[in-house]
Amino acid sequence: MTQRENMWDPSRHVKHIHVAADVAALEYTREICERANLPVSIVATGDNLPVLQEKGSFADSLAAGKKHLFLCRNRGEFFKPCPGTSAYQCCRYQVLNVGMNCPMDCVYCILQAYLNQPWLSAFVNIDDLYRQVDEALKSDPSRLYRIGTGEFADSLALERITGMAEKLVDFFAGYDNALLELKTKSAFIATLKDVDHRHRTLLSWSLNSQTIMKAQELRSASLAQRLAAAKQAAEWGYGLSFHFDPIVLHRNWQKGYEETVNLLFDQVPKEQIVWISLGALRYLPQLKTISMQRFPQSSMFRQEFVAGLDGKLRYFRSIREEMYSHLYRCIRKRAAEDTCIYFCMESDEIWHDVFGFTPDDRGGIPFMLDAAARRFMDKPVCF
Repeated sequence: MTQRENMWDPSRHVKHIHVAADVAALEYTREICERANLPVSIVATGDNLPVLQEKGSFADSLAAGKKHLFLCRNRGEFFKPCPGTSAYQCCRYQVLNVGMNCPMDCVYCILQAYLNQPWLSAFVNIDDLYRQVDEALKSDPSRLYRIGTGEFADSLALERITGMAEKLVDFFAGYDNALLELKTKSAFIATLKDVDHRHRTLLSWSLNSQTIMKAQELRSASLAQRLAAAKQAAEWGYGLSFHFDPIVLHRNWQKGYEETVNLLFDQVPKEQIVWISLGALRYLPQLKTISMQRFPQSSMFRQEFVAGLDGKLRYFRSIREEMYSHLYRCIRKRAAEDTCIYFCMESDEIWHDVFGFTPDDRGGIPFMLDAAARRFMDKPVCF
């Protein structure tokens, strides 16, 4: 297959698997190694982690590390609240940490500045994951938990190798107070075809202007590939969600985003879309240095930004409002009436100026998203 044809499945970029000795005997570890059919090295317990052959700066290591997958134990918590900030409206999302890093390479990816190791990691002590989630969900059965695995890693980028998403979809189908969201820029969903998901899983895609997708989201699926996968997922009964985040200022951005919105609704049944989020480019100050070193041809960070209340750099408010207003008009014109459209990490002022209301006017973001989730979860399941 050609490089372009391989883009739909970024796991093909992985060339070597490293296994921590203390998890080598786990059934799930053996399953992954057999599926991957790649060279495997055992890392002795107590060693620092894999030693990559490629040497150079940390930026060089980030590129090299995307070829190496480390199977190891998560010694901390799998399940915790999303690390939002009190400075902006937060949605009370829960993060399920199943691994770290991603084989794709987005110029704006915050993980470049967040992670302190360059390789990909997948946590294989899956029985501990099941136990922690089960305890949390049963501790408050009246609460609806919206849960995502896309905070520190793409949810489906390694699915062909790990099969983690398939296991999670099956697991969450057994709970009535949880909705799993699998967020991705890939298009590999084959393992999810025959899983009895019981409307407990959303398959979610990050979308952008095709100009940004082609130039700034390297080794990711094309817009056509992502939408084809979304259409297929809808036919399998999955709910869908989409995230226009980060929205990036660039030449002809109005036309670019409008084209993406129209292609989305031309191909995907709007009734299956549970929510759509909007978020403008924002980043930690240290990300600019790392990203410009790795991607000197990119002009993404060569604009004027202002520090937000969370310490991240953002476009000026007037620019954000202009971009949001344009996208919102395009989406609202074609979306189903009950699709929840919301901002990720924005102020009440932005909500009011663009949407005409603040979250508190509608009960708060968690209430809005919970209501959308329950409408989908309560639909009859048909196969």
